[in-house]
Amino acid sequence: MEATKRADHAVSNTATAAEHDFMVVSNRLPVDRCTAEESGCEDGWRRSPGGLVTALAPMMTKTDGAWVGWHGAPDETVEPFSHGGIDLVPVQLSTQDIELFYEGFSNATLWPLYHDVIAPPEFHRTWWDAYRRVNRRFADAVAHHAAPGATVWVQDYQLQLVPKMLRDARPDLRIGFFNHIPFPPPEIFAQLPWRQAIIDGLLGADLVGFQRSSDAGNFMRSARRFLGASVKQQQVHVKGGDGATTHIARAQAFPISIDVQQISELARRPEIIERARQIRRDLGNPKTILLGVDRLDYTKGIRHRLKAYEELLADGKVTVEDAALIQVASPSRERVEQYRLLREEVEGTVGHINGTYDTMQNTAVRYLHHSYPVEEMVALYLAADVMLVTALRDGMNLVAKEYVTARTNNDGALVLSEFAGAADQLKQALLMNPHDIDGLKDTIMKAVNMQPAEAARRMRAMRKQILDHDVDRWSSEFLTALNEKVIRDDT
Repeated sequence: MEATKRADHAVSNTATAAEHDFMVVSNRLPVDRCTAEESGCEDGWRRSPGGLVTALAPMMTKTDGAWVGWHGAPDETVEPFSHGGIDLVPVQLSTQDIELFYEGFSNATLWPLYHDVIAPPEFHRTWWDAYRRVNRRFADAVAHHAAPGATVWVQDYQLQLVPKMLRDARPDLRIGFFNHIPFPPPEIFAQLPWRQAIIDGLLGADLVGFQRSSDAGNFMRSARRFLGASVKQQQVHVKGGDGATTHIARAQAFPISIDVQQISELARRPEIIERARQIRRDLGNPKTILLGVDRLDYTKGIRHRLKAYEELLADGKVTVEDAALIQVASPSRERVEQYRLLREEVEGTVGHINGTYDTMQNTAVRYLHHSYPVEEMVALYLAADVMLVTALRDGMNLVAKEYVTARTNNDGALVLSEFAGAADQLKQALLMNPHDIDGLKDTIMKAVNMQPAEAARRMRAMRKQILDHDVDRWSSEFLTALNEKVIRDDT
């Protein structure tokens, strides 16, 4: 009864708000603050780079779409506005919300838990309270702005309670959820004190999407184990208090991809090709350039990569005269203690390697703790002979797909962790276990010494897979599945 009252109240509220037929909900809005001097700046905002924005922007402009998310500045209220043809609904977060909800529960509890507890997760009730409170704020914003019968697509682990909150408030909505990071097996998920509430929150969606089939399987096993849900194939039958099925939530894999057209076009630009040549010249034109591009995160296996490379130098398998490693490590969550410690360790290791192996003319590791525009990233992809993706656990890893897409000449080699979601699609990569340092070293040397014909065969197959499965196809397949009618089978 209470849920019905709330639903009626929420629907009535939409009469005084802009009504949207399609809504995307994510932790951040798809815009960043900018100044008038910066290119692409319009009324103080610039569209954020990223495949999700690229994939959904055309659809949102066609379907009266709106995007709900935090605008990036704490303790500031911003009224709804439009940018680039998309209506934006900012959700206000306080400094305390950022500390407890985002840095705390999202990134010091859920992130390490969902990445196989590579770092120990922390469980604090004040963080959980903030997570619920902020999820409620997002859900209320959607309920207020969604048209009757609208389609709502909630994104990622920061907002796992929103689907159930929306279903309670607005049962007329069609609700999808996509989890961009891995979902852990029940044996790991069991550690979370609020495991039932998270599963219940996700089951508010009509469709829960994951990067890999194994993630969807982990979720369905957790739903069965912790909620006693009835799971039949890919369908979870959600029951009400009276034991009757209220709706069916489906769990499926929808591997995300990239904006293939953008990367391909950039890779063919003469000025970017020349920039790639300049990068090689700046490094002394080594025979082999190896490249790592990551957020500075403990899940990315940067330490394992550096250890393997240092041992190859020590073994004489590669020399500083013939090879160079470029490691781009963009800043990430620098106020979280685990990340501060990781930065210190990585920078200490790089300093040790360079101090041991550098010459006056050559540098062993060129370490870059910056974020770069996509044009510079594509130049780096073109300059690199070997791409190293050594993630210990990764939902997808779009860098691997970007590198392959940029190799328009079908050359280069991709060394890819089997624990990255991309390994499911890029089967012609050189797959390895980053925990096996000897195996990682052998795989790197195989990439370094690979014959051009074999490299071309592998790269051609991987490029075909990505070109056929770009980010537009990902969003289209998810939304098509979301709007399919489900045949109920309660027998």
